Amino acid sequence: MEDTNIDDSGDKIREKEIAPALIAVHPTHQSVAVAVGSDLRVFNIQEGCAVTLVDENDVAERKPSTNLHKDSIRAIRYGANGKLFVSAGDDKLVKIWATDSWHCISTVESEKRVSAVALSSDGSFVCYADKFGVVYVVDTEGFSGKQTSNNKKGTPILSHYCSIITSLEFSPDGRFIISADRDFKIRVTVFPKNPLDGAHEIQSFCLGHTEFVSCLAFVCSQDYPQGLLVSGSGDSTVRMWDFISGSLLDTCVVGNEAGFLESDGKEDECLPAVTDLCATNDGSLVAVALQSFPGIILLSCNICARSLSVLQVISISEEAFIPTSLGSASIEQFLWMVMGVSSLRSSDSISLARVRVLSGFCKSSIATVEYKASILDDKDIPGGESILQKLQGTLSIQKQVFSSAAEAVKTAMRNLLIKKQYSADKREYRKRGRNDRKNKHR
Repeated sequence: MEDTNIDDSGDKIREKEIAPALIAVHPTHQSVAVAVGSDLRVFNIQEGCAVTLVDENDVAERKPSTNLHKDSIRAIRYGANGKLFVSAGDDKLVKIWATDSWHCISTVESEKRVSAVALSSDGSFVCYADKFGVVYVVDTEGFSGKQTSNNKKGTPILSHYCSIITSLEFSPDGRFIISADRDFKIRVTVFPKNPLDGAHEIQSFCLGHTEFVSCLAFVCSQDYPQGLLVSGSGDSTVRMWDFISGSLLDTCVVGNEAGFLESDGKEDECLPAVTDLCATNDGSLVAVALQSFPGIILLSCNICARSLSVLQVISISEEAFIPTSLGSASIEQFLWMVMGVSSLRSSDSISLARVRVLSGFCKSSIATVEYKASILDDKDIPGGESILQKLQGTLSIQKQVFSSAAEAVKTAMRNLLIKKQYSADKREYRKRGRNDRKNKHR
């Protein structure tokens, strides 16, 4: 996705992009974070109050605390132990937060817009990827809970060579970092003991998707702690992989099997893209969000049999609720979902987010034929109205606004990773106007 576009008059303008809302849940269910546009909202569930984010740089420069990011946030993530939180996006900033104080302890400047982030299992390293396909690493050693540091710089460790990286994940044992891109590839790389020297050893490639890979997740159990990899794609499939060997184990065509088909009115019909995945801590369930489906699809995951199957289709059609992001905690049986969009370049646009919660997001010791998950009423979700007021920005959202937002979500998720086609003349014009000219060395 390029940084510039050309209108009919030949003027160079920044491409107008809608940013889907994101949600992340603390691993022990202490807090929930929602990002919509440049706005980052956090609620402390344990204390029942909204969190005030503190960025010492903004305080020093007398900037409003509500504008911690200056452009759309494209990635948010808690660390495995919950001590760190990372946010990053189109403003080319990677902000690392200490969750005990919610102070920004480091701001790293990226050369390009950031598309994905990941934290190592021990919290020692933060990795982020940009839209030119480069993955960088930052060492978190020496960070304190309240002192802001801007001295850290990202060190490039691997590259997908000009293909947008859509998702980054560390393996459960921390031995590998997995990166997915817009060009159908999943790369499994050995994460070295000293990543600042680069990650040069490729373990495998997981190849089989026929459209962009949009999201990754791991499923693991006590009997199989190494886990298996699951991936979602624009080809409307969720695939299971032995990521060590790169072998494809199973494919679930969620668009077909759940009975949803989207037509663009032309001869060719296209299935909705998988936009996000979230797995339970025991690896028994995988929740799937689809580009145009108002609800979620739950897949049953049998790690021993290495298989995936549709378990339950949960529709939330009364609100036209199309989730743009999913999240869960390792100790609770809740699946958090958010639907939202923000168009920062339209002066009359407002950020919209709607949060819903699914209960029963855990299938261990429950027979498949008896399993049933359900959507909680707003009054029954953890945090109640207070958390909705903070994460949504409002308690009441008009139905008409929801319908408009749903259409915007469909368009945003459809176009987010589709490669744009340009004429030869436009392509040459764009090349001449690019702002990333490289220094030539003789």
